[in-house]
Amino acid sequence: MANIKSARKRARQNVSRNQLKSAQRSELRTAIKKVRKAVAGGDKAAATAAFQASQSVIDGFAGKKIIHRNTASRYKSRLAAAVRQMA
Repeated sequence: MANIKSARKRARQNVSRNQLKSAQRSELRTAIKKVRKAVAGGDKAAATAAFQASQSVIDGFAGKKIIHRNTASRYKSRLAAAVRQMA
């Protein structure tokens, strides 16, 4: 454990930031999984709706610089391709 006051504060901040970022990562992964699950299920309407919702989540995180904009673009591109490939 840190002995200096500023280091103790930094340790407290890191704990809360880690919880926040873990929740955000989880939200992003869940949004992506919903699209993949809808694509695997074969329901194009559900996949399109899930894709629209996930696009909003992905763009929001890219805007807040939680993920890099190129990473966000790659996620959206791959999900869009998966939805497009559906019969």
